[in-house]
Amino acid sequence: MSAEQHVADFFRANDWAVEMLPRGPNGADLILQRGTRRFIVEIKALSESRADRVIPLLSMAILQARAAAEQFGDALPLAIVCVPDVSPSLARHVNAFAQRFAKDVSVGLIARRGGQYFCGAAFQELSRLPEEPRRTAATHPPQRINLFSDLNQWMLKLLLARELPEGLLNAPRKKFRNGSELAEAARVSAMSASRFLQQLRSEGYLSDSSPYLKLVRREALFRRWSAATMRSCPEMPCRFLLRMPVLPQIQGLLGGHTEDACLGLFAAADELDIGHVSGVPPYVYVHKLPRPGSPDWPELIAHPTEQPDLILRQAAFPQSTFRGAIDRNGVMVSDVIQVWLDVMHHPARGAEQAALIYKKFLLPIVGG
Repeated sequence: MSAEQHVADFFRANDWAVEMLPRGPNGADLILQRGTRRFIVEIKALSESRADRVIPLLSMAILQARAAAEQFGDALPLAIVCVPDVSPSLARHVNAFAQRFAKDVSVGLIARRGGQYFCGAAFQELSRLPEEPRRTAATHPPQRINLFSDLNQWMLKLLLARELPEGLLNAPRKKFRNGSELAEAARVSAMSASRFLQQLRSEGYLSDSSPYLKLVRREALFRRWSAATMRSCPEMPCRFLLRMPVLPQIQGLLGGHTEDACLGLFAAADELDIGHVSGVPPYVYVHKLPRPGSPDWPELIAHPTEQPDLILRQAAFPQSTFRGAIDRNGVMVSDVIQVWLDVMHHPARGAEQAALIYKKFLLPIVGG
């Protein structure tokens, strides 16, 4: 993507009207407008983020932006240099140069890998700089986080939610521009979201060019995701005390535990209208298995000697499992991604069920 297109996409994502101009004698690349504010923009690009390379190119952009603004009359000049990264140190050099030589021109740095810095009141709210590393006596390699921890899986689902058909995942269907918006939607700390996105980016799963948080290399990401969740979970086979149809009793059971239980695996696939395997007792996810005879589940007999009516399973990733669960006619059901992850390694034809889910719902968003 060209520097001009990258800058144009950035401003559109931040609610500016953008007009791309053909290259001509005025030297301008874009016109930006929001309300009565109008700017003529000159853009330069560099493959390095060194101040001794940026400042000379910025000075040229300032001169050309001034000249273009004089021709357009009602537009103010804005000079931008597109660089790989924007550091606090580089921002200080640019600010010092702009304050000394170009107080009449707004200037900015926009990084292809995220982050930006602006001098000028109209754009200061868009400045986003990484924190400078603290100096310590000894340097340590950055700590890697578990990309597929419980809350990180939930944030992955949020980044994918808008691309799934409605009714398959309980999550806001929106684009996120930054970690703060993701943290708010996920109900996690800003630091947790920032570390998660940093890990995604460092492993090559987050787009460097999109104005929104966009996952890339998804096929590899989904393979790793499925491998990371392959673990045994504590289970408890159960039968109902009353000998009557099982399905209405399960619906009543889940209706009384809407916050801490949901239908999972093959029974959840049935509720999502993509069931493929029959004859397996329904699985119900819980935060923690009850003790036999627990008053929390008086309807059930634990560990029956005969065929169980259902199997209680302790969720290995409760935040991701229960936050993404969907209400289907008063019954909480695991979301489609969770079902795919959970059935994949089940011995009762789980691979077939997972393949069907992947082909119908996940392949269109992975990109095959």
